[in-house]
Amino acid sequence: MKVFHGTTEIAGQMGILSSALYRKGHYSIGFNTFHSYLDYKDYLVNMNQDELSGMNKEIIDFFDLFHFHYGTTLCPDFTDLPEIKRRNKKMIMHHWGNDVRFHEQAKSRNPYVYTGDSPPNEDIHEKLIKITKYIKEAIVQDYEVYEYVKDYYEKVHVLPIAIDLTKFQPKYPPIQKEKPLILHAPTNPDFKGTSYIESTLEKLKEKYDFEYRRIEKMKHEDVIEVYEEADIIIDQVLCGSYGLLSVESMALGKPVLTYILDDLITTFPAELPIINSNPDTLYDQVKMLLDNPKLSREFGIKGRKYVEKYHSHDVVAEQLLTIYSNLIK
Repeated sequence: MKVFHGTTEIAGQMGILSSALYRKGHYSIGFNTFHSYLDYKDYLVNMNQDELSGMNKEIIDFFDLFHFHYGTTLCPDFTDLPEIKRRNKKMIMHHWGNDVRFHEQAKSRNPYVYTGDSPPNEDIHEKLIKITKYIKEAIVQDYEVYEYVKDYYEKVHVLPIAIDLTKFQPKYPPIQKEKPLILHAPTNPDFKGTSYIESTLEKLKEKYDFEYRRIEKMKHEDVIEVYEEADIIIDQVLCGSYGLLSVESMALGKPVLTYILDDLITTFPAELPIINSNPDTLYDQVKMLLDNPKLSREFGIKGRKYVEKYHSHDVVAEQLLTIYSNLIK
């Protein structure tokens, strides 16, 4: 099977999924028109929209299945979809959050959520109507995103974020360390709740001796080396679910603080080891880890096991192949 991924690389997922599919005997590659300082490269063809447009016919001819991401397809106006449909080639859309997070709906569920990165509601709706005229099934990473698209598609699959564990060797926090390192790496400080995080840490510094680092604007391959040195990692405290940084941090054996909505907790496996933290509870949760470094190590060990079981790209790819096979049937 020849699988096209495109056209917006989010959290390295097009490349990671393609690498896992390739290992399982399928040809898969991502065509990416969204470029950031994270500089993802593996199993990707990085190009601009004009270059992609010039290859549309060749791409449609070559690939069997089209796995689109972040509400984007080969053409910004979705005029590629009728032709792919006419050729009886299979399609699925992978939504990631900000592309479909309706503002009022999000805020009705979550008093902390930041939706400034999402388009206006009417734009999201209009885009979904155009897409679902031709694409009948979608993928989301969790049930936070699921709620925004479930009424638009005939079927929505929940597929966990994938990572290549061979690139992450656990380095568990030591039980004895004079000055623990707390790390936060916001791709978007407003979305991640960075101001809440940093004000909380300032209060904690009045009573505790620790180092804090805010990591920004670094290539993905470089920042992993920085994560390895952390004793505690704070990801995002507003969204209500966890993302790639949480998964990578758990893979490295670090305790992770992230906000999970109460009504989402039961949708994840029971052994989810994330330390649930929002702006109102973050102080006490960080304090708990600073007071109990042994607990940090225990959470780190549990996190690594959790990622091995649920987020390994080989495990996720098997689930993805099942989705593909049902599409083809």
